Amino acid sequence: MAKQEKDLSYFRFRLQELLNNSFPERASDQKFVEQRSTWAINAYEGAFLSGNTIDQCDEIANYILFEGLHFSRFDTIFQVVCNEFNTSMADAELRPFALTMFPVCEGVFRRYELTDDFASKAEYSLLYTEITGTIAIWIAENGLQ
Repeated sequence: MAKQEKDLSYFRFRLQELLNNSFPERASDQKFVEQRSTWAINAYEGAFLSGNTIDQCDEIANYILFEGLHFSRFDTIFQVVCNEFNTSMADAELRPFALTMFPVCEGVFRRYELTDDFASKAEYSLLYTEITGTIAIWIAENGLQ
């Protein structure tokens, strides 16, 4: 069995990319990135030494690397902005506006028990509706900036 070489920087890069795109509130947490990346490479190497296939090693490492990072509050806000408010602003303004709305919508998320599989639950549509309303109210009070 040939080992597919992976190192700490591989896992660090993959996690940082996810955080930058979907978890901006954690993107600057370098301690978290280093810890998770170290755990992932250690799990990968341990799985490989235990005789697992490369695919199994990847699966084990990814489970550790991305644990608790499958449901993104930011992605939910960004999806609402893109779907419900995209005619109000240029495409290039959608992500910056979603970043502005992130702290505005924080209170809405606190009313839900957010799990990795939350997007597949019936409550997700209620959350989506509440986020849409919160953003609409904010725009009505503040305008698009």
